[in-house]
Amino acid sequence: MGERRRPIKAALLQVHSIVGLVIALVLAVIGLSGAIMSFEDEIQAGLNAGISQVSPRNAPLLTPDELVSRLQAAGDFGKVSAVMVSSHPSAAARIRFARSEAGARPSSVYVDPYDAHVLGSPRAEDFFATVRKLHRWLLLPGDSNGYGRQATGIASLGLIALLITGLVLRWPHRAGSVRMWLKPNLALRGRGLHRSLHAVVGTWVLPIYLVMTLTGLWYSFDWYKDGAIWLLSRPEVVKERMPAKAPRGTAAASDAKPLTFDRAWATFQHEQAGRFARAQLTLPASGTIIRVRSWPHDGGLDSVRDELRIDAITGRLVSAELYADKTLGEKILASVLDIHRGAILGWPGRLAFMLAAALMPLFVVTGLLLYLSRRRHRRLSQQALGSLVPGE
Repeated sequence: MGERRRPIKAALLQVHSIVGLVIALVLAVIGLSGAIMSFEDEIQAGLNAGISQVSPRNAPLLTPDELVSRLQAAGDFGKVSAVMVSSHPSAAARIRFARSEAGARPSSVYVDPYDAHVLGSPRAEDFFATVRKLHRWLLLPGDSNGYGRQATGIASLGLIALLITGLVLRWPHRAGSVRMWLKPNLALRGRGLHRSLHAVVGTWVLPIYLVMTLTGLWYSFDWYKDGAIWLLSRPEVVKERMPAKAPRGTAAASDAKPLTFDRAWATFQHEQAGRFARAQLTLPASGTIIRVRSWPHDGGLDSVRDELRIDAITGRLVSAELYADKTLGEKILASVLDIHRGAILGWPGRLAFMLAAALMPLFVVTGLLLYLSRRRHRRLSQQALGSLVPGE
């Protein structure tokens, strides 16, 4: 039986080595950048505590349009694309801007929700935006429309192949021994230590890498995303998600007169009343439908949110996607990002996923050392065989 398995394992080792060598650098970049972003929200909250909070006062909060108009009167910040407001009296409003003609996006600003006084731009926003582009698209031109998106997707598929072949290759004779699976032999040196770290630590993080990969493919391939939606959503939801053609003349009307927020804001407040803690109103790239995302007071995850689409001209509610009405499968789809970074398990899950992502270079280095060691060993073996004379 062992003789039969030897050629199969040799072939799997070749596949494991070749795939690993091809995508090693990309995986290291993706892992390290993902680890950096693991606690982005907490880092930014700490860095920007001074400008994200205001002193509450006995005065009405400004509407989104009032915030925008006063901000534009104060200076040329750029074209507004979204406004984030809060129901908490001490939380500042945040205004985001659209890309310029050159493709650059100005930094967002925090403003006082009572008088639209500019409090400042958040620290580390540009840094994390760059890290995010590196993680998702490898900083290649075109961002989500370029080759970087497919490159990270291919690397994710390659990682699945590495996980499967690696598990088969290291399957021990005593498969039921927990110590054999999970305890590295740190007494070894050289190639033995590299193999032990590569195999055992790889076993520790294998479930996490599998979750990261299966959720990460959502952002790389439309066919994968569409398939997941078809599989986990109700038929009527799948139909609603199909892209619909905008009515003729909608874009022209939008271009003729800039859209405003307040009609949509009034409709949103009527629908949500006092149930929301934060709400973000985002202007469309074309058409007149404003997307409003809202998070409840008791929502701990970013995925626990409602999404409403409201016509900016008429204030008509076009659609309402409420988190409470979702099926289990639809909640899983809404939580893809939280699952991807381990947030679904709270801060311990995020910490575990961060450490696993940060360990990716370990497998790159140990895998490369093992590959070079095998090549050197093979070369020495061939030289030894070549030095033999007949009869030896």
